[in-house]
Amino acid sequence: MSGGYDDKDGKIWMDGELVDWRGANVHLLTHALHYASSVFEGERCYDGRIFESRKHSERLHRSAELIDFEIPWSVDQIEEAKAKVLAANGLENAYVRALAWRGAGPDMGVASARNPVRLAIAAWEWGAYYGDAKMKGAKLDISKWKRPSPETAPSQAKAAGLYMICTMSKHAAEAKGCSDAMMLDYRGYVAEATGANMFFVKDGEVHTPDPDCFLNGITRQTVIGMLRERQVKVHERHIMPEELESFEQCWLTGTAAEVTPVGSIGDFRFEVGALAQGIAADYEKLVRA
Repeated sequence: MSGGYDDKDGKIWMDGELVDWRGANVHLLTHALHYASSVFEGERCYDGRIFESRKHSERLHRSAELIDFEIPWSVDQIEEAKAKVLAANGLENAYVRALAWRGAGPDMGVASARNPVRLAIAAWEWGAYYGDAKMKGAKLDISKWKRPSPETAPSQAKAAGLYMICTMSKHAAEAKGCSDAMMLDYRGYVAEATGANMFFVKDGEVHTPDPDCFLNGITRQTVIGMLRERQVKVHERHIMPEELESFEQCWLTGTAAEVTPVGSIGDFRFEVGALAQGIAADYEKLVRA
């Protein structure tokens, strides 16, 4: 996609109707712009079908509930809206972004219960999130920022405010020539990348961080199911950063990342091995089935 995301031909579904892409605007005093009162979903459409579309719409509703607002469109209505967006833009393979937020209204402080909740859905063509990393393995930095305790933030919500430290971590990583950054959690355990879950391989078995303080991704859950179908043992557990030295392979999962092998995390090196390649290939077949 060339040019800015605000300057494109096409249609965006906004509050129940399709509007011109360039006209999909909100007021400066929109509550979410000041206080991050918004939730979103990232989804991929493959050959005309959004993978796990309904699960994403259901999670959007749960995320809104976790940050204390209700989306005034049902899951079925959101599903219909996504189909309209794809059709209006003539897209068969695309990234789909659904966003719900507290808009401008009578409240303009921290509290915003009287402000309307709004919903928009956009879609655009988007290639590999990490470029050629699927072949070479992504290079990751180790972030100085940590995922917060679930007592301080609603960690199972896909909420905009929780991504602030992810943005800073990814900027710092890119400045070092890396694709992304691994984040630890508030206890010092390995957590996730800035927008993807993590998997590690040791002696033919897979280890993945327990998502008790960060998002348990839909792609993560899909890949765990695929591994178990292959009779691969999966350990969901707390992982200390010093354990990275003992792992042979690593990969990331997420709607944007899909399944992307990792070649290095800081000074730790990993092979783009057969299991990582095999799961990536199987995932590609699954989403296009």
